Amino acid sequence: MTARSLAVVGAGWAGLAAAVEAVQAGHRVNVFEMAPQPGGRAREVRADEHLLDNGQHILIGAYVETLRLMRAVGVREADVLLRTPLRIGDPSGRGLYLNAGAPLTAFAAAVARRAGWTWRDKLVLLRAAAGWRLRGFRCAPQLDVATLTRALTPAVRADLIDPLCVAALNTPASQASATVFLRVLHDALFAGPGSADLLLPRVSLSALFPLPAQRWLEQAGARVEYTRRVRTLEREGDGWSVDGERFDRVLLAAPPGESARLAAAIAPDWSATAAALGYEPIVTVYARSPGTRLPEAMLALHESADHPAQFVFDRGRLGGESGLLAFVISGAAVWVERGTTATTEATLRQAEAQLGQQLRGPLSPVQTLVEKRATFRCVPGLRRAPMRIAPGLLAAGDHVDGPYPATLEGAVRSAVAAVRALD
Repeated sequence: MTARSLAVVGAGWAGLAAAVEAVQAGHRVNVFEMAPQPGGRAREVRADEHLLDNGQHILIGAYVETLRLMRAVGVREADVLLRTPLRIGDPSGRGLYLNAGAPLTAFAAAVARRAGWTWRDKLVLLRAAAGWRLRGFRCAPQLDVATLTRALTPAVRADLIDPLCVAALNTPASQASATVFLRVLHDALFAGPGSADLLLPRVSLSALFPLPAQRWLEQAGARVEYTRRVRTLEREGDGWSVDGERFDRVLLAAPPGESARLAAAIAPDWSATAAALGYEPIVTVYARSPGTRLPEAMLALHESADHPAQFVFDRGRLGGESGLLAFVISGAAVWVERGTTATTEATLRQAEAQLGQQLRGPLSPVQTLVEKRATFRCVPGLRRAPMRIAPGLLAAGDHVDGPYPATLEGAVRSAVAAVRALD
């Protein structure tokens, strides 16, 4: 690959991954970021004396590109991630608990052991999973997850499919793309031993990759500029002018709306596609209960019309503040409309009802964070903008066309692919 001068617009996970990959390939890199810190939609937030994240992201063992680049910038997995076989259990102890080993075998054994399901529940699920495998984890592109799984029993859909779908795609099963859902299942169950492992951050999201990546880039001679919103992007000979500074290549790793603005005069069709994406919010309600230590670092909760959260994370079990709990509400459009106060109060009532005596002290709110454009709406037949915009101008991010939903791994893989396509 010929060494190039490269402008990367955006210092979220996609932009930083692209910059690291490009420096490793010998390119001269300049990163422009309009925010005052790196990380984009996966970063740390400070609220009074509390160190929080703007959303509770998780990783799985199949996130091979994310883990590779974390290692590249000097991050040791054992120091920053709690790795366990996949565990999706509720406060009563019922759930799907995989053992270590081949994921498919471990999944079948976990289904067989699952308490609270009848043998019919289990057999129907295993039969459906076998059918998905025989069909290569493929289905008609217009299919939604609810239709894909309609033969499953109500208990399996409520206890497993619905929370798994909203956690992976941030879109309710009745609206979510079955094609993308099956791709996630395929990579978790067939990418080899450890692919389905759950990797929970034991440090802030900024410390997980963005800040180490920034330090690594600066030590490698790359420029990283914050509070710098790119104003103009224009063709200049066989390269590009970014606010009057010439580069051989430009990679847009900014949010879709910002990338669409910069590309509007260059590639109107690409810009229109990027700007047309719909979004789903995620709300994270942080609360503190002194003395509380949940039985698992992550527990599934039972969502209903009055109970918004699907999962709760014990930050104390993850190396953070003791008694600090993070309640996650994915696909949270209805609750965003109801407002922050109503959402917080409903979540605290849900915690009291579902966690019960596991709360050792009074539960008090700390902070409720709303990420209104957390992910694109991963619906059937979704049209996403392609990686290539114009000669020498590419895009990266979880919103760029690809097989994955809006995840950290989707963003990172898009960035790696874009850098490798620079020539």
